[in-house]
Amino acid sequence: MKRESILVIGANGQIGTALIPLLQAQFGQNHVIAADLRKPQTEQGIFELLDATKPEALTEVVRRYRVTQIYHLAAVLSAKGESDPLWAWNLNMQTVLNVLEVSRLNKVKKVFIPSSIAAFGEHAPKYETPQMAFLDPATVYGISKVATENWSMYYHKRYGLDVRSLRYPGVISYQSMPGGGTTDYAVAIFHEAVQGHNFECFLSKDTLLPMIYMDDALRATLELMDAPEAKISIRTSYNLAGVSFTPAQLTAEIQTYFPDFVTYYKPDFRQAIADSWPKTIDDSVAEQDWGWKPAFDLPRMTEEMITHLTPVYQPLVATH
Repeated sequence: MKRESILVIGANGQIGTALIPLLQAQFGQNHVIAADLRKPQTEQGIFELLDATKPEALTEVVRRYRVTQIYHLAAVLSAKGESDPLWAWNLNMQTVLNVLEVSRLNKVKKVFIPSSIAAFGEHAPKYETPQMAFLDPATVYGISKVATENWSMYYHKRYGLDVRSLRYPGVISYQSMPGGGTTDYAVAIFHEAVQGHNFECFLSKDTLLPMIYMDDALRATLELMDAPEAKISIRTSYNLAGVSFTPAQLTAEIQTYFPDFVTYYKPDFRQAIADSWPKTIDDSVAEQDWGWKPAFDLPRMTEEMITHLTPVYQPLVATH
C-alpha cells in the first residue's frame, strides 16, 4: 500500500461517506483521517472533530497526522446556501482558503477541492457546455465555486501546490440522504418510490440536468488524483459528465420497477437555479488528459439505486 496520510474534510457528507472506504482500501485504514463538525453515526477508522473555518485547528490535525493529501469536501450547497448567502459564502470560502494556505505552509503534496456545474450561469452554452465556458453563476454556492477554482489555480501557479478539481454534476447515491442541492430531487425520488409513495418534485418535468452516479463520481475523483502531475492541464476544475435526464425521464425509468409510481410537479425557487445550469456537459478534456469515461447510464443507475435502497425500506413497506 502507498504510504500516504489522507485527510477528508466534510467526511459525513454525500461524497465523503462513500469515498472514505475506497481511500481506506487504497491507503490503509490507519492512513485515512475522516474529519467533520459532528461525529458520524458509525465510525469506521480514525475520526477527528474539526471546524475547518479555524486555521489553527486544521494546522494541528495536519501536523499531528503528517497529512500528505487533503480532500476538502465541506460546503454549503446551492439551495441551502440561498437561505443565508453571507453565511454560505463565508463558510465556503474561509474553509477553502484555510485548506490552501495550511497545505502550502505544511507541504501537503496533493489537494482535492471539488467544484460544480453551479459554477456555470446563463451565458454558458446550455448543451455540451465546454471546458472554457464563461462563468457567471446564479447562486452564492456557484459564486464560491468560481472563486475556489481561481484560488486553486493561483496557489498552483504562485506556490506550486498540486491542487486538483472536478466540476461535479448532480451526484446520485444511496449511501446518504439529500443535503440541500438543487439536483437532490433525483436522490429523494428513489427513497419515496421504494417506500411505495408518490413524489412531489420541486422542478418541472422537462428540466434537463447533468447527473452522475456516485460510483462514477468516486472513480473520477480517484483517477484524477492518481494521474501523473504532468497529465493535469486544468488547474481550475475539470468538466465532468455522467448522464443527463429530466424528472419525467427518471420517473418513467422508475415506473419500469414500480408501475403505479407517480410524480407530481410543483416547481419552487430551485427551478430558477436549475434553469441557469447546463443541460449537458462536454468533458472531453478530462477524457483526453487522464482517460475519463462514465460507466453508468440512466437504466443502470436506476437499477443500482433501487437494488440498494429496497432492503433499507423493505421491513417498513411490508408493515403498511
